[in-house]
Amino acid sequence: MTKPALLLAAAALALCARADPVPPAPAPAWTLKDVDGNVVTSSQFKGKVVVLDFWATWCGPCRSEIPGYVDLQNKYGADGLAFVGVSMDEDGPAVVRKFIKDHGINYTVVMADEKIVGAYGPIDGIPTTFIIDRAGMIRNKKLGSRPTAQYVKEILSVLKPPGS
Repeated sequence: MTKPALLLAAAALALCARADPVPPAPAPAWTLKDVDGNVVTSSQFKGKVVVLDFWATWCGPCRSEIPGYVDLQNKYGADGLAFVGVSMDEDGPAVVRKFIKDHGINYTVVMADEKIVGAYGPIDGIPTTFIIDRAGMIRNKKLGSRPTAQYVKEILSVLKPPGS
């Protein structure tokens, strides 16, 4: 999907964001590079609850969620929560690296490729975010942005199941 098409889709999704439980399905494995060229794999997050967020630096709705994600990573990282930002930026890692620094992002950010987009897609707009449980099963898919106070309920339902 081209940047203008994703931009329009992101704007539309911001107006009608949804986060829904999905029938549990195995999360596709992936191997990507971070903004410094280091290899990062999905297996590095085994046993954690992963919030896999497809986003871009130029996407306003994506940007609006980042401070909340930074706070949640701080608050629940020790409990096994791991955010992974999958940057859809086409301008390369240098742009994303600067954005990470400027916005104090404290979680892993990797650069998307066609393989991950195909595996988790279709990615019709951004942000598109998945919650993956400790067993590696997709439990929730969110299209568009939502206030952190609303989305944290879905995250905590997977991170801290009832009775724990």
